[in-house]
Amino acid sequence: MSKSLVNAFLNTNKLPKQKEITDYEMFPDKDLLETLRTKIMGKLIAKSSIKEENLSDFIDNIIDEAIQGYDLTNLQRNHLYHVIENEMKGYGPLTELLEDENITEIMVNSPDEIYIEIDGKLKKDESVSFINNDHIIRTMNKLIAQTGKAIDLSYPMIDARLDDGSRIYGILPPLSLHGPIINIHKFQKETSTIDDFIRLGSITPYMATFLASAVKGKCNILISGSSGSGGTTLLASLSDFIGDDERIITIEDMPELRIKKEHVVALETKISSMATLQITMKDLLKNAVRMRPDRIIVGELIGEEAFDLLQIMNSGHDGAMTTIHANGIKDAISRLETLVLLNGYSIPLKVIREYIVSAIDLIVNIERLSDGKRKVTSICELEIVNGEIIPNEIFAFHQKGITKNNEVSGEYILYDKKVPKIIKKLNQLGIYDVDFMFSKKKK
Repeated sequence: MSKSLVNAFLNTNKLPKQKEITDYEMFPDKDLLETLRTKIMGKLIAKSSIKEENLSDFIDNIIDEAIQGYDLTNLQRNHLYHVIENEMKGYGPLTELLEDENITEIMVNSPDEIYIEIDGKLKKDESVSFINNDHIIRTMNKLIAQTGKAIDLSYPMIDARLDDGSRIYGILPPLSLHGPIINIHKFQKETSTIDDFIRLGSITPYMATFLASAVKGKCNILISGSSGSGGTTLLASLSDFIGDDERIITIEDMPELRIKKEHVVALETKISSMATLQITMKDLLKNAVRMRPDRIIVGELIGEEAFDLLQIMNSGHDGAMTTIHANGIKDAISRLETLVLLNGYSIPLKVIREYIVSAIDLIVNIERLSDGKRKVTSICELEIVNGEIIPNEIFAFHQKGITKNNEVSGEYILYDKKVPKIIKKLNQLGIYDVDFMFSKKKK
């Protein structure tokens, strides 16, 4: 009898699991929400002289007037207030996401489909939503207003940099089949250092010391990696090892590099939509050589400028650094060959490969692994064997598997049986910081 009573008591307390209400579901009638928003915003805009400290109370009063005659729940009223407040004080539904320093990427695919990246992993954010597609476009235009640009049907694409350094991409129908799209790549307020890479396990102290010595020794370095792998961040962190007395010229298609040195000249391409001004990276490279640079840093190789940079590297301008989008060392080499061929010169592939090997001292590959963590997976030199470019690895990360926590497991390897070619170059400059790594072979 007692067991039956206990069971009956336990059964009565087994409540069905409640489904969490998403932000988009909070106010189902989107037409009514848009009507109320338009009405309230019109009254708020008409009262442009409202002081910031009185704005919240004023919004409350306007909402109370606007919703008279409508049977709204407390949740719906709070949702409406949240929509109005974010539109008045910030950038609509994206306001809180933009302020969250843990979020590195924001992706808007539709009014109720918003993804964010945290620690290298993507997840859907159900806490924010847009009313409709027009709401997305309004928010996008408010964001890019600071750049002096706008997006509409006459020019349905945008690629711009915001005042805080974040980069925003936008695209509208008919180019986008399912409505307006926003992608915001945020930048950390604090720039990463090589110590941060070590702390996060992205690189070993030996690898960091090796790369630091290579930068100090004016080696030409190419960083390869896929989009979002951290190549630009690694490039900026390596620039910390450039001498304080050196003149640095950076060339970028869209300014992203933040070089923490005093003597930096930053150049940016200009490609106008009306084709009235076309200044490419190739043009800027030609001019940069005449500006007495000690270092030339190109944000990313994307076209014909690849051949010009190789020429610069092969003509006495040592210490150049750049990145290239590729899925590994071999892909980086193939892509570099392709970019050189874009110039249209009738140069045999064999000569191009010899030119590449002569110009580039090191290729550093960085990847974002399946667990979201970024790792430098290879540091290598290049050589020509039977007409083919062969990468000789100095350091590498070998993945072994996945742990129970879905983290990538593996080990770093130092190939110390062969002394890298750059050791001789470093020694000639009085740099002996990495000799001990290969001391067994040198003996």
